[in-house]
Amino acid sequence: MGAFHSGFVSIVGRPNVGKSTLMNQFLGQKVAIMSDVAQTTRNKVHGVYTDKDHQVVFIDTPGIHKPKHQLGEFMVQSAYSSLNEVDLVCFLSIVTQKLGPGDQFILEKLKGLKTPVYLVVNKIDQVTPEELLDHVNSYKDLFPFKEIVPVSALNGNNVDHLLDLIKNEMPAGPQYYPKNQVTDHPEYFIVSEFIREKIIAHTREEVPHSVAVQVESMQKNEQGIVDVHATIYIERSSQKGIIIGKNGQMLKRIGTEAREDIERLLASRVFLNLWVKVKAKWRDSQSFLDEFGYAKGDYE
Repeated sequence: MGAFHSGFVSIVGRPNVGKSTLMNQFLGQKVAIMSDVAQTTRNKVHGVYTDKDHQVVFIDTPGIHKPKHQLGEFMVQSAYSSLNEVDLVCFLSIVTQKLGPGDQFILEKLKGLKTPVYLVVNKIDQVTPEELLDHVNSYKDLFPFKEIVPVSALNGNNVDHLLDLIKNEMPAGPQYYPKNQVTDHPEYFIVSEFIREKIIAHTREEVPHSVAVQVESMQKNEQGIVDVHATIYIERSSQKGIIIGKNGQMLKRIGTEAREDIERLLASRVFLNLWVKVKAKWRDSQSFLDEFGYAKGDYE
């Protein structure tokens, strides 16, 4: 019987290039929320893939961008900190967007690493082979990528091949997590993220970026139903009205869709209680950021 191989892989890139979608595809289930809204991922989310010979811990990082507040600073530093913890970096770009300053900025940050870096080109299902080749050529002279792998994270095209390459990159090592564990985040965190995902899906403009969700309690009652109590925090009273909606219809829609994901996660019936509260300028308050789980110590 051969040695067991394990390691850590960071998935980095600009906001909204499909990092969370790719990690969920690797794992075969949803542990990171997905959205077409940039900067959806705020914390490093660890997803764990295990087979009989390998364990790969994927780190889905917030998109690297120019921060406008303390929350943004937390997100960017969180992404950078992951680069020093891993055995491989997957730098994600999307073939439907040209190489830009944001991509070049990240690649400059990667140049000091001794860690191998893959260029993973996403959304190949949306372009011709000629367009894909042009995109790859615009990147390959900027950085000594160990591998260049085109994929469709959403549809799964070529993701199995990428996963095989990643597994072959992993050194001999221990099994860090039980084989059935797919994330190291507590259920409270995943549940709060599922609720935030539905808010992002149904609101636009500044509302998604101004939202934080805190699960206050989660316990199974005598009927075997999990009672979840969560609070949605926003920065302005006008945003509270948007989330609640006319006659409470928006909040009901958010709750219904989030509950379905939570029930799949917990494999149990769920009763979801949601409240909406205003915390002005919470994104620039370190005490609020600490309370919501965006603490500096998470990346230092």
